[in-house]
Amino acid sequence: MASAKIATLVIRTIAKPISAQIKHQATQHESFRKMCISLAQGMYRTEVKLRTNILGEPAKHIRPLSETKAIENGANALAEGFLFSVAALLIVGETWRSARSQSKRRDVVDDRIDDLGERVGELSERVGQLAEALENRMKEVEERNDELRRTLSRVVEIGLRGGWVELEGTPLQVPRTGLVPPQKPPPPVDHEDHPDL
Repeated sequence: MASAKIATLVIRTIAKPISAQIKHQATQHESFRKMCISLAQGMYRTEVKLRTNILGEPAKHIRPLSETKAIENGANALAEGFLFSVAALLIVGETWRSARSQSKRRDVVDDRIDDLGERVGELSERVGQLAEALENRMKEVEERNDELRRTLSRVVEIGLRGGWVELEGTPLQVPRTGLVPPQKPPPPVDHEDHPDL
């Protein structure tokens, strides 16, 4: 950016001596002098016609400029035209360079936005997969917990029925029960009936 501004300044600085050289060459070369004279005479006739038309006066015979005045005016017009052309080209060049720079920047930003969009899509898909895996894992854990809860409840129930645990000093009194029904004691043996004993 700075180099472009420096180049513009250098071109404008170089254009001024070139413009002065154009003025000088108008007096030196015959063909260049004729071109300057015809340019200056044409500009003068056009100016006089416009002035008389604006003022409403009829255009009479227009007296041409003197040769020295025509050469001077033509050389000035060419020099000013050259400076104007250089300035216009510099402005157009700077505008084109700026537009190209903005276009490149816009392309880079668009590429980054597209890349970020793709990454967001990938991350959203990954989050969805992880959420689904977590949900499945939670269901498995809940099923295991339910199974363990049922198993533990059954073990406690069996333990309480079998008298494996005594709950002393608690308001809950659990009667002792055996897993196998108790056997009846044998009837008392009468020694009179059985003399052998």
